[in-house]
Amino acid sequence: MNETIQTQPIDGQKPGTSGLRKKTRVFMEPHYLENYVQAIFDGIGGVEGATLVVGGDGRYFNDRAIQVILRMAAANGAARCIVGQGGLLSTPAASHLIRKRGADGGLILSASHNPGGPDADFGLKYNGPNGGPATEGVTDKIFARTKDITAYKIFTATDADLETLGESTLGDLAVEIVDPVEDYAALMETLFDFNKIADLFKSGFTMRFDAMHAVTGPYATAILEDRLGAPKGTVINGTPSPDFGKGHPDPNPIWAKPLMDEMYGPDAPDFGAASDGDGDRNMIVGKGAYVTPSDSLALLAAKAHLAPGYKGGLAGVARSMPTSGAVDRVAEKLGIACYETPTGWKFFGNLLDAGKATLCGEESAGTGSDHVREKDGLWAVLLWLNILAETGQSVSEMMNDLWSEFGRCYYSRHDYEDVDVDKAHAVMDGLRVALPELAGQQVEGLTVAFADEFSYDDPVDGSHSAGQGIRIGFEGGGRAVFRLSGTGTEGATIRVYLERLESDPARLNVAPETALAPIIAAALSLSDLKARTGRDAPNVIT
Repeated sequence: MNETIQTQPIDGQKPGTSGLRKKTRVFMEPHYLENYVQAIFDGIGGVEGATLVVGGDGRYFNDRAIQVILRMAAANGAARCIVGQGGLLSTPAASHLIRKRGADGGLILSASHNPGGPDADFGLKYNGPNGGPATEGVTDKIFARTKDITAYKIFTATDADLETLGESTLGDLAVEIVDPVEDYAALMETLFDFNKIADLFKSGFTMRFDAMHAVTGPYATAILEDRLGAPKGTVINGTPSPDFGKGHPDPNPIWAKPLMDEMYGPDAPDFGAASDGDGDRNMIVGKGAYVTPSDSLALLAAKAHLAPGYKGGLAGVARSMPTSGAVDRVAEKLGIACYETPTGWKFFGNLLDAGKATLCGEESAGTGSDHVREKDGLWAVLLWLNILAETGQSVSEMMNDLWSEFGRCYYSRHDYEDVDVDKAHAVMDGLRVALPELAGQQVEGLTVAFADEFSYDDPVDGSHSAGQGIRIGFEGGGRAVFRLSGTGTEGATIRVYLERLESDPARLNVAPETALAPIIAAALSLSDLKARTGRDAPNVIT
């Protein structure tokens, strides 16, 4: 039976490209999830007769939320919901499923790399028919609807069976439960030389993949161990957990410390990797050799042609503005376009849909290509494996060759988390006021070459995006970027991105903190960050 429940508008936080993120208990409040789902349905013009993909990263409340979504889809007249078995779908797998099945969109339940649990974080986002995050126009409509919603529709029924593969019904809605890994693994096999990678493992090559108790565990186990023949135990923390094993599923050297310790230890495997909560991020590390996401993007762009799916070369590459300029130098040599976009995968989606770019990447450990419309952690790992198999080199050898050819962009990101919102805005506002006077100034022994606030004119749809981060460039190839991040659920996060180009062959293996010391000092001086926030040091350095 369909019911229309009278309700009140929700608190109206505009969803970003990562959807709406809140504390789990907020989503569990009476009517909150229902209001937001109805706002999505209304904001996209309704779901009458639609086919939707539904799944998530398995975090706490994932299963209950899916039951609500299915019953609301039924009440709103949707024709079919395609759901990952057990409610699981990695974000890139969901994107692929939307595209493969010609679905009208999808609802992905995740707060990405944020912790999970009843006292942690939850999130829900809508992806469009191209498989990518909702456009700005769609999120604007969803947001507007959250502010004036007065009722939602829901079908009264017992829970759908999410565990049994096959089809059932909720009223007139067909609920199709699919293997979450099968279609994704088949796609990977079209892009990479699985036989070559399997031979690499047969040769004695060793690897450790840390799934961080998150959604990529089943994918990595099925592909790396079952299909490619990596030894059992190659994948660790491979069973998705509602609270991610009480950990923080963010693949960086801080939160993946056990993997880092192993990779820098005496018995390190040849290759290490990790992915995050919903499977769209990656970390790459060799024996004693951490690869920054910016350098990883550059290496993949330089070597992608070694994998079958990219043997014809790249149409172009794209990076988010805070990402280092390493890939720009590769693109210049390859003679292809390199686009600098605001942070957010939707900007890459436009370029990918238009055929202007093939590979895209963000400094925040997200890399992807035109095979889906999301970043894809396991895809990046497989591309690395294919390149390693073809070259016979180690990670360190490949990175040293890359730096010798293109120079090294020393790079780091300093995150100041849970900063009082007013104090965080004071830092950014202070920088904005100073921008017109900064060029030519001497700061901590460096000369400011330029200072601006990044804006972007989309070459595909003509849209203009302003206020995308403050950039300060220094003579000699250094740069500091300041942004406020919206990926957390408490306070504000100030991200400071630090970069310096080094072309001297004798200085390509200096400790990053040494190479970046002048840039760090200048950034702190210009922003007056310590005085304005009271923070003596960042929470996380990557």
